[in-house]
Amino acid sequence: QVQLVESGGGLVQAGGSLRLSCEASGSIFSINALGWYRQAQGKQRELVALMPNSGRTNYVDSVKGRFTISRDNAKNTVFLQMNSLQPEDTAVYYCYARSRSRTWVEYDYWGQGTQVTVSS
Repeated sequence: QVQLVESGGGLVQAGGSLRLSCEASGSIFSINALGWYRQAQGKQRELVALMPNSGRTNYVDSVKGRFTISRDNAKNTVFLQMNSLQPEDTAVYYCYARSRSRTWVEYDYWGQGTQVTVSS
């Protein structure tokens, strides 16, 4: 089991910045990717950024050049630095962890979500 606790959401004006944090606990050793998803009202949840333990980090096209995902492995924490925020970035942001068991079964874990609201 992996537990994820997010922080850092809030209200910001267009053009502003926010930094989200997510601390993972539990079966940390089994995690092979950390990332962020978001869900705007009335829309499906979408991937924002995914950082696997090995391999390339992926971003959704709409945030490339504005958002940066990073990890502090010593603190089991993943961050999402969001710059040049726009009203269309308004959503609930969810921390995500993918883990793999010793039998190669993959599991998805989600944080509770943190609201990001960008005013125009």
